[in-house]
Amino acid sequence: MSRLQRRHGLFIMCSVLTSMGPGMVDVMRIKSAFFRLFVVLTPMAVFAGEGPDVIDIGSRRELFVDTFLIESLDGAQQRLHHPVAQNIATVNNAPWEGAGSGYHSVIHDGDVYRMYYRGSALGVAAGKLKIGPQVYCYAESPDGKTWTKPDLGLFMHDGSKQNNIILTGLGCHNFAPFLDSNPACRPDERFKALGGTAKEGGLFAFKSADGIHWSLLQQDPVITVGAFDSQNLAFWDGNIQKYRAYFRTFTKGVTTAKQWTPAGYRAIRTAASADFLAWGDEADLTYEDSPGEHLYTNQVGPYYRAPHILIGFPTRYVERGWSESMRALPELKHREERADAHLRYGTALTEGLLMASRDGVHFDRWNEAFLRPGPQRPDTWNYGHQFIAWHAVETKSDLPGAASEISLYASEGAWTGSSNAMRRYTLRLDGFVSVNAPWKGGELITRTLKFDGRKLAINFATSAAGSVQVEIQHPNGTVVPGFGLNDCRELFGDSVDRTVTWQGGPDVSKLSGNALRLRFVLKDADLYSFQVTE
Repeated sequence: MSRLQRRHGLFIMCSVLTSMGPGMVDVMRIKSAFFRLFVVLTPMAVFAGEGPDVIDIGSRRELFVDTFLIESLDGAQQRLHHPVAQNIATVNNAPWEGAGSGYHSVIHDGDVYRMYYRGSALGVAAGKLKIGPQVYCYAESPDGKTWTKPDLGLFMHDGSKQNNIILTGLGCHNFAPFLDSNPACRPDERFKALGGTAKEGGLFAFKSADGIHWSLLQQDPVITVGAFDSQNLAFWDGNIQKYRAYFRTFTKGVTTAKQWTPAGYRAIRTAASADFLAWGDEADLTYEDSPGEHLYTNQVGPYYRAPHILIGFPTRYVERGWSESMRALPELKHREERADAHLRYGTALTEGLLMASRDGVHFDRWNEAFLRPGPQRPDTWNYGHQFIAWHAVETKSDLPGAASEISLYASEGAWTGSSNAMRRYTLRLDGFVSVNAPWKGGELITRTLKFDGRKLAINFATSAAGSVQVEIQHPNGTVVPGFGLNDCRELFGDSVDRTVTWQGGPDVSKLSGNALRLRFVLKDADLYSFQVTE
């Protein structure tokens, strides 16, 4: 196993075992700890033989959103990149929607993009918070950029069925649909979802054949211990051949239907299930070198271009109180009115973070904001701002001839006025984090790995004067003949898929299955990902 996996496994075991009281034998917690260790060690094919451990990446795309494959950096560093603001995608201003609309999920399903979200009015009057009825709504798009809200005719609102409501009643606080990629999924369960609160008894399992008409999989909740007052989600994880769930907890206090006294931090817990009904193997998420912070939504899921990597966009929630800077933020009158109902309604701030995991329990979380509140303007810098929708999706670039990109959607105007909106943001494919080197140059050496394929392709960007070169080494650092730095043709440009070529050509198939290291030498360049393919 690699050093990172060994460290993570030992950390998980020690954190559980040392928390037990003297002389106690807690069978369930030991069982959970061993499950967590098992999950840490099994998703990756890691072969321990003579010499260094060898990580088998096969033909997978590998990103630098974590440190898993990085052995050393010299003159280079990992750099967090930030989404670029684009158009307003949707505005939630229908009579059944409003400033309390939220908890969006976006699914790219063939030729259609599907968006699901809670519709709810929200306002403050006479120092009290007023929340309207909660329903779940649906919008769709042919391109992920412009969205429409179809009249579905399913549920009555104010005497009319001309609306886009897909669900009322149970689960409407935080319904989170997903497209089930389980190969054994039944056609009538092609879409699934979790929804529910502690007051309702926990999280309930829903199914749908078309993503529009929904019903319960069973009458009883499937997960009952947790706080659930957030967007709680699940998906099929091909790494472990089970469903995973991620849901809200608190680090302290009691959060049940009969007693609601949460304390400590808003936190995230995960569980696993073979059938989406019986859930177990629960574990609290842990983080590499990150402080205790309130994490509101979690938005964890497999990155579609590298599904062995789970990427999350949790919302950081910060209560800042009144100050001169707080009063300088937009829409002071609204802020003061919300604070009259409760201080945090007016003075809490939110923003989007980025985190990634190979095992689903331990995450590398960037402590710097991934999606900041941004320039001060109306409908920003408030509680509910920059809640990122669950799932990043691929969309075509607005630049003619440019590669496709990632679209993310984040909230604006929550808790303010009579409506809110979702703004679209874009990022290059795999563009969450790069290994960056300045003009003076720098390099990255990977851990020992083996691959399967004929061509090495990289996702990179350089300046006009910059470059990238790749050397293939034996585990001891000696150069594989014909694949040295001097043999490598210099690469420059900005491409999400460029094949690396040496003097003998691009073919690396004779090296497949061998223990090797890759050395990337960069000059005024960013390296986002690489992949060996046929």
